[in-house]
Amino acid sequence: MREQRPFAEDLGFLLSRASGVIAKSASEALSPLGLRVRSYSVLAFVAEEPEGVTQRRLAALVGLDPSQIVALVDDLEDRDLVTRRPDPADRRNKRITATGGGHRLRDEARRRIDEAQAAHFDRLPPELLHELRKTLHGIAFPDNPA
Repeated sequence: MREQRPFAEDLGFLLSRASGVIAKSASEALSPLGLRVRSYSVLAFVAEEPEGVTQRRLAALVGLDPSQIVALVDDLEDRDLVTRRPDPADRRNKRITATGGGHRLRDEARRRIDEAQAAHFDRLPPELLHELRKTLHGIAFPDNPA
């Protein structure tokens, strides 16, 4: 027979609850920049790839349906933060790249998020943060270990 634990000790619940707390602080930090967590995530992944990233790959990285990515990229493109061009390897695909303004906004957003999240993570030892990051990466990206 399995041991009965309080629901507040359930790993799925704890991960979901922690994610919500972190996302809320990130949303508050991003709001003055006109970004939300999803649009920032798209911008951050795009800015990490000097040659850009296809919309399909971006959807897989962010964990969203490709149709949701289109709307997020449209908004970022309207703000001149990213460009969308045919992929030279397959012109049926679109390759998204960050503009100079996109890189600057991503940097400012990252700084604001780091400040906001410091309250959650500063009291944890660096080695624990490293292990937590590694563990969560393994859960979030099981086909691409850290």
